[in-house]
Amino acid sequence: MKGLQVKRSLLTTYYQFIELIKKERIFLILIGICFFAAGYWHPFPEYAMWIGFMLAAYSAIANDSIQTIGTFLASNHDRAWYQLWFFIGGIFLFTVTYSWFTYSGDVSYQRLATPALAEAPDRFTFLQIAAPIFLLIITRLRMPVSTTFLILSCFSADLNGIFDMLTKSLGGYITAFVAGITVWTLISRWISRNFTGTAKPYWRVLQWITSGTLWSVWVMQDIANVAVYLPRSLSSAQFLGFAGFIFAGLGVLFYLRGDKIQEIVTEKSHVTDVRAATIIDFIYAILLFFFKELSNVPMSTTWVFIGLLAGRELAMSFMDQHGHGKPYKRTFRLIKRDILYAAIGLAVSIILAISINPDINRELMEWIGWQQ
Repeated sequence: MKGLQVKRSLLTTYYQFIELIKKERIFLILIGICFFAAGYWHPFPEYAMWIGFMLAAYSAIANDSIQTIGTFLASNHDRAWYQLWFFIGGIFLFTVTYSWFTYSGDVSYQRLATPALAEAPDRFTFLQIAAPIFLLIITRLRMPVSTTFLILSCFSADLNGIFDMLTKSLGGYITAFVAGITVWTLISRWISRNFTGTAKPYWRVLQWITSGTLWSVWVMQDIANVAVYLPRSLSSAQFLGFAGFIFAGLGVLFYLRGDKIQEIVTEKSHVTDVRAATIIDFIYAILLFFFKELSNVPMSTTWVFIGLLAGRELAMSFMDQHGHGKPYKRTFRLIKRDILYAAIGLAVSIILAISINPDINRELMEWIGWQQ
């Protein structure tokens, strides 16, 4: 009897796997094409940089959409996708154009001016081009991982650069977590009393302003993850290709309404309410601007975002007078899962960095040996 149950369980698992393959057939075909393109073109730098850029542009923005425009999408589900696209896309074009003019062709707001990333690559390895493909797969699995670690660590010239990014990102998570607990502990009861019924029209205006500001600040922080494949100073033609491709990619993202990764946002409490979304975006924009001004070292904005949402969820559970402790189980489960996914992304990033850069591998071995 026990053997029969095991056999049935294995058959069930097998059929579920077959159904998954059928459901994701088109996506898997596209992933296969992307891996083939990375393998074929990576020996040719003049083509490889654009292949890597295009893969990074869509994968990074698709994964990070949950933290920048996720609440915007969730609270504007009743609006036409192209209206949201033109608004966010227009802000993107303005933001990168300003950097391009101000910093002599640099679209990254000098985030790539750090010693570890200052030199544009003149040759590429297969894994450097393929790194965004792994990010696409992780995004499809609904994992909000750090695009900064996954992509920039593949180009960092030394281990210290990765440690600097890690230190700043951990500080960002802790700061955002504390900010989330503090702010929502103070305002959650006020929200429950006042955020009832249909929101006043001015909330929609405020939300579009805060979302636009947040998106602009995010571009200042994280567009380096995309631009790392390209020359540090773009010509006019290169800039048009750079900006035009990302603008079109945003259109696809809005048409798909954020795709599967958007569920990370919609499962959180009350984020579809325009008023709650406005407050989340406002606090997050302040945090990103603070860390942008703190230093030019790139950081994981994803860690800041999941820290903010974790603190918010915990505070809301604590202030829920009718929960009798039950919401804590769901809250801690969400927090642990998000941290786990971030850790998985970090582990994949370190493995890629070690595989790509022998200098980092040697430094890491020396560091481990010294610690021992």
